[in-house]
Amino acid sequence: MISKPTPSRRRFLRTLGAGAATVALPAWAAWPDRPIKIVVTFPAGGASDIVARVMAEQLATKLGQGVVVDNRPGAGGSVGGLAVHQAPADGYTLMLSNSTPISIGPFALEKQPYDPIEGFTHIALIGTAPCVVMANPKAGMKTMADLETVAKKAGRLDFGSGGPASIGHIYGELMKNTLALNMVHVPYRGGAPMTTDLIAGIVPMGIDVVTAFVPYFKSGQITPLAVTSANRSPLVPDVPSVVESGHRKLVLDNFFGLSGPPRMPADVVARLNTAVNEVLALADVKKRMADLGISTSPVGQPAFAGFVKEQVGQLAPTVKGAGVKL
Repeated sequence: MISKPTPSRRRFLRTLGAGAATVALPAWAAWPDRPIKIVVTFPAGGASDIVARVMAEQLATKLGQGVVVDNRPGAGGSVGGLAVHQAPADGYTLMLSNSTPISIGPFALEKQPYDPIEGFTHIALIGTAPCVVMANPKAGMKTMADLETVAKKAGRLDFGSGGPASIGHIYGELMKNTLALNMVHVPYRGGAPMTTDLIAGIVPMGIDVVTAFVPYFKSGQITPLAVTSANRSPLVPDVPSVVESGHRKLVLDNFFGLSGPPRMPADVVARLNTAVNEVLALADVKKRMADLGISTSPVGQPAFAGFVKEQVGQLAPTVKGAGVKL
């Protein structure tokens, strides 16, 4: 006859079973159990910083832990990018990723600090924002076709941007190569001085993110030729896209996403992707992003990783070919 377990033995077996169940739980079951940090590769106050703080506030509620923003600018975004690349892959150090530290900055340095594709876990796409190709009203350009005509007739066309290796600079180089035009970059220390010279006619055209220029378009001080996205921007619905202008190969959006160190646990990545997409569904968040000119784009993690890979493939040869250096 098989003896029945005594009460004390039953308690022991229950304890042992509970312990085994705890051991069997996935690594993320206790995650997050301390605050999470989002590294921003730009100074405080810019669009990336604002996006990071909006997301941090809402993610803290979704995840039940504090989420703090850590600004680490420098070297085309590579200072902050390298810090995240080298961080433990435990889900507590993340990056507000975008085109600068991922698709441009690493290729403009003498020694590439990390592989922007394999060197990170690209978790979630927050949204995209186009640049705008624009001109001084007296420069004789109202469309992309006008730009090509003016450039070919003059034999040279100067364009301004917010600085070396800025997305405006790289887009100008992409235009130069794709359209076979002699376009010469005029770098400025930020968008504000470039805007001043563009209005004054010192530089005939410029390229930058669309958000800051809407008032100048409305006042007629600057003429928008096209936005660089596949579709029109809600901020400037009367401005055609480059696709409408006949240049599908010139489609380029600056992106905002959430990335982390390489080889993060799959379950942590999945939970973060879900949390980001839930935040993007909030009406207040949609409005705040739209005010920045950002179209929110909730997608799965594989789709975001594919988007990053495609953009790096588009821009890395442009940066290298133009000899852009930081």
